[in-house]
Amino acid sequence: MSGITDFDSLRRAMAENGGQPEGPARNARAEELLVEAERLNIPLAVVEALGHQLKVYNYSSEKDKMFVPFARLLRMWDERPEDFDEYETHSLHWVFKWMSAGMLDQPHIPLASVEKWLGEMERRYRLAGHSERAVRSAEFSVAAHVGDLDRAERAHAAWLAADRDAMADCHACELHGQGWWESERGRDAEAVRLWGPVLDGEFSCAHEPHTVLASSLLPLLRLGRLDEARANHLRGFRLVRSMESMRDAYADHVEFCALTGNEARGLELLAERPAYFTDGGQPRSRLEFMAVVALLMDRLTLLGLGEQQVPGPAGRTWTAAALAGHAREEALALAGRFDARNGTSYVSDRARARMARLPLVERLPLGVRGTRPTAAAAPVAAPVAGSAAGQPVAADLGVLLAEARRLSDTLQPDAVEAWAAVSRAAEGVELDARDRAEIADHEAMDAGPEGAELFERAAVLYAEAGDPGEALAARTRAAYVRALTGESEAAAAAVEGPYDEVLALYAQDGTGVRQTASVLMGRARVLMRRVHESDGPPPEPVLAAAESAAREVLALVGGRTQDDVRLASRAAESQAMLAELAALTGDARTGAELFARAAAAFVTAGLPWFAVEYEARLAVLAHQLGDIAEAERALRAALEHGGPQLEAVGRAQLHLQLAEVLGGRGQAEEAAEHALEAAHWADEAGQGPALGAWARHLLGGFLLRQERWAEAAEVLESALPDLSAETHGDGAIVQTQWWLGDCLSELGEHRAAAERRLQAAEIARHWPEQHDHATLAHLAAENLGHAGLPAEADRAYTRAGDLWRAMGNVHGLVRALRARAWLALRAEADADGTGADGTGADKAGTDRARALMTDALHACETALQAADDEEARERLVTELGHTHRQFGDLLARSVVEDAGDESIHGVFEEALSQMAEAVVVFGSLGPGARHGRTGAQLAAGWLEADLGRPADAAARARAVLEAYSGDDADGRPDGAPDGTARDDETAQARRAEARQLLQVLEEQAAK
Repeated sequence: MSGITDFDSLRRAMAENGGQPEGPARNARAEELLVEAERLNIPLAVVEALGHQLKVYNYSSEKDKMFVPFARLLRMWDERPEDFDEYETHSLHWVFKWMSAGMLDQPHIPLASVEKWLGEMERRYRLAGHSERAVRSAEFSVAAHVGDLDRAERAHAAWLAADRDAMADCHACELHGQGWWESERGRDAEAVRLWGPVLDGEFSCAHEPHTVLASSLLPLLRLGRLDEARANHLRGFRLVRSMESMRDAYADHVEFCALTGNEARGLELLAERPAYFTDGGQPRSRLEFMAVVALLMDRLTLLGLGEQQVPGPAGRTWTAAALAGHAREEALALAGRFDARNGTSYVSDRARARMARLPLVERLPLGVRGTRPTAAAAPVAAPVAGSAAGQPVAADLGVLLAEARRLSDTLQPDAVEAWAAVSRAAEGVELDARDRAEIADHEAMDAGPEGAELFERAAVLYAEAGDPGEALAARTRAAYVRALTGESEAAAAAVEGPYDEVLALYAQDGTGVRQTASVLMGRARVLMRRVHESDGPPPEPVLAAAESAAREVLALVGGRTQDDVRLASRAAESQAMLAELAALTGDARTGAELFARAAAAFVTAGLPWFAVEYEARLAVLAHQLGDIAEAERALRAALEHGGPQLEAVGRAQLHLQLAEVLGGRGQAEEAAEHALEAAHWADEAGQGPALGAWARHLLGGFLLRQERWAEAAEVLESALPDLSAETHGDGAIVQTQWWLGDCLSELGEHRAAAERRLQAAEIARHWPEQHDHATLAHLAAENLGHAGLPAEADRAYTRAGDLWRAMGNVHGLVRALRARAWLALRAEADADGTGADGTGADKAGTDRARALMTDALHACETALQAADDEEARERLVTELGHTHRQFGDLLARSVVEDAGDESIHGVFEEALSQMAEAVVVFGSLGPGARHGRTGAQLAAGWLEADLGRPADAAARARAVLEAYSGDDADGRPDGAPDGTARDDETAQARRAEARQLLQVLEEQAAK
């Protein structure tokens, strides 16, 4: 505190404190500054310090502290209004509104006191000549809070009818309140319409669009506008995350998670703000928060997760069920206090209704990490083989057998489950060998790698039942299972016996084509496993054997598939095998054609779910062949044909492939939709850290392309923890950090953007090619400069400049040098106390800035001498022109205000020389550099006006007007070919500035 020596230092300290994060630390500093202000013995200093204290209390969790400083301010105003300047007078009346809302938030303040205060506010506003708009808005808040809906409607109408004046809330806040009321009255569409200008960025303030984004979540869900709700959650939560004072908006986001199947994310949100459970400075927002906590915990309990550990108030470990009870009790106790104060049950009724809300969507994917919490599955009791009376259920078993055979004969996805039901129902029932064979056969199919012995058992039973062909097929299936477990050579040997036997049987009409095809297909599968397991390119004999086996299946079933689904599937699978073999041998086009034929055959046979794998493979080959349209078609078909049969991981992979294809075709919006689905299904499949992270990486990039910066930032930040060099490659990590830096820059979070870009640069610095390293360092330097960290920015620009120089990239080097020159000037200006706008600097800063600009000029000129390519020369000349122009600007801004006239005159002459050189350089480039030339002309004209040369200045202004005099109606230069881009906006700005310069010169002459 010892740094506060006068009023100016106090004001600087209050401004610095105002820029700190909301919270107790900022509030405590404001209290210290009030003590310092009182020591200055300047009434206005005390007024300003009290106003500062009021503001930080209002934007914190300690809103209940506002009343004391305001009461003191009001007393000072009543006693000595002359101690208040115009700004503080306005501020005093402005914070009347804060007091009104603040009293409503405190249930210990009687309603009569609130009403009395409302009357006092109306009286004082009338005396000060203010509109009643703010008063009626405050009255509306009181009426809506206590549940006097008729009075609320009247006050609402009077609020909107009154004139807007300096005391009215900003447009953004007013629209929030109006939309909130429409939503409360069940008019969600009208609410969202009213919020539109705030959501679109037309109106904003310190707490908007934060609260509008939060308030819009449930109305959008109820309207079925799920994409907008998702976007508003991602945007809005990012805004409120660090703002301590926005507990009620934070609660809206937790509620959104609870009602959209995102309970896990809701828990993450609670964990980020532990103080929200207990902060008591604003009881009304605590009531809303605790009601939402109860809602979320009830959802978890309903999902069977009542005993799961969850974040809660400090001091004990909480389960979901225990916290649900605690939060409900707290919320209703707070609501009861408000109702006791208000004389109604309205607040409690609303709290109970909120806690009882039901999900609006089963699951709304958000794109960020998180899986839906699920309870451990309860054991399923096996069906009893007899009725309660002990009677046999043979009839029921017969029905189950018939259904299972129907499903397996037609290759339906539920066949294995149907046979499992048969197996359970058959316990204790005597079955014939055929029935037992089929049960064992399907148990083996469900057993995966462990099924070989079951298949062998089924083979024995089929033989016992008098079906030698099916017995051979079961033995072949056993061999294939062993091939899948790495015993492909042994399996190939084992399958030859059944193969020879079934062919002999078939020739003697001892078995049917179905059984024979099953053995031949099993053998072909085993031989394909040998192809897959080959190290490097498969040997020719291995390929030939597999191809021969697949063609043998086709030869057997050819012409017999129309009425037999099983045979049709054998033919289609054989086509797919031939497709895979063609692709392995480098014939991608044939492979693609055969995969397409196989997929079409499955669809024609009524087995579209079997087509999915081959459509996905077709997409890969089509992509390799450059047929992107076919790749897209195949992936869409795979998703359509897979339907509900697709497993989560398969669905994630298909959506991810389609997102990549669409993104490559520039369809970022639809690509983002598929990347979102991919992330969701990857999480559902337990593949969040691998497949899900990659999907989020892509989703963030697609959102960035659409300039949805806040959403992209949330998704990219969620992807980063799971991205690893081992799984995804360090390029993915660098790209994600890069994209995230771009988003944060657009959001104005420059320090964080610089951190992301420097982290990416540290990875890229180890790459052989250094362009990305240099670019990232350069971008980070820009962020550091915007963040007010000139020394760090200079170091980053130096790093980038050294890299550009080593790479021979003159343009990057020159831009880094120019940026460093400006930093040198501004840093010295700040140190000299002349401000951060570069309006003055001491000689050391100016000398360093000059030297850096001179280096930039020298780099351009040296490169020009060595350039032998016309296009490269033109780019370098343009860079030279910009450097001369910036050098002139820098010199003009380097003038210290208290320098002597001769010193100023000399610097302006030097600056003018650089501007004149820029005009010449841009002029050498012809019409294409017209804007660069006219910009330099105008800058030179203003300098000549300052140097007392009105004729020369006017000549430059008229030259600019002449340069644009031939433009056509669309703003294109005279004679420019059709298709030349319109540049009338720049042209209009140049003409307007030229006319302004001429007007200034005329006014000076008139004096």
